[in-house]
Amino acid sequence: MTQHESTLELLKLRYAGYTTQQLIRLFKFCPLFLRLSPSDKMTNLRQFTCTSKIRNPAAYLTRYSALSISTILNNLDQHGVKYISIYDAAYPRLLKEIYDPPFILFYKCNIELLQHTHFLGVVGSRQSTAYTAHALSFLFSHISTSQLTIVSGLATGADSEAHLSALQYQLPTIGVLAFGHAHHYPKSNLHLRNEIEEKGLTLSEYIPEDEPRKFKFPERNRLISGLSQGVLVTESKERSGAQITIDLALQQNRNVYVLPGSIFQELTKGNLKRAQEGATIVLEIDDILADYNCGNSL
Repeated sequence: MTQHESTLELLKLRYAGYTTQQLIRLFKFCPLFLRLSPSDKMTNLRQFTCTSKIRNPAAYLTRYSALSISTILNNLDQHGVKYISIYDAAYPRLLKEIYDPPFILFYKCNIELLQHTHFLGVVGSRQSTAYTAHALSFLFSHISTSQLTIVSGLATGADSEAHLSALQYQLPTIGVLAFGHAHHYPKSNLHLRNEIEEKGLTLSEYIPEDEPRKFKFPERNRLISGLSQGVLVTESKERSGAQITIDLALQQNRNVYVLPGSIFQELTKGNLKRAQEGATIVLEIDDILADYNCGNSL
């Protein structure tokens, strides 16, 4: 089977409903699955699906059998969504190195951003204060357009501020979605997503029709850290989604940066805890750029 044929098979499996984690288990169950004949694939897929505690296995198998590649490609075209697989040269090198990389990435706009050298993930509270916006504006204003690509999750609060500041200072930015491209959440920053899809890039591991679900946001977070050499926390409570992302970043051997904060401010208690654990406190952009070997700030 050629690389292109393998990619189309992965697309078919994703459209049939198999998740990234289920596909990892499938390829452990049958390492040569992608090279099998269609009949042998179906036999192995049926055996795997019926023995893997997948709810309603018959529905998965029925969808897989009924799907055609032309139907899938037409669906993607209707939504203006393109894709790359883990076999493509454009697939991000750092992301490929994590424990559970997505086999397929769906995207809109400038895929060439994935060929940039230095990526900084930015996470923080959905209830971020003006501190986040002011700090990001201060830091990003001292970055040249070729030094860092800003990666975040297009949520409210810190994520939106990261993308907005990146756009303000003409920095490349990537929004990682926790749902398929046919949906958007929250509605309040749809205009921001539209601007990113004109000037930057949006990525998702979900097929276009996949709706936002609570469990998908932590799954999305591993991609923010996985794409990036380091992750900056702007404001975060001791227990928060941002802290989950930092745990993922540490598991992926990424650098962790935190803004300094007050011991009396709940929204920076998480930052201070991470600083105690060894995260780099950021007072100026060179505190980050020093790890990227990309020269001094402007």
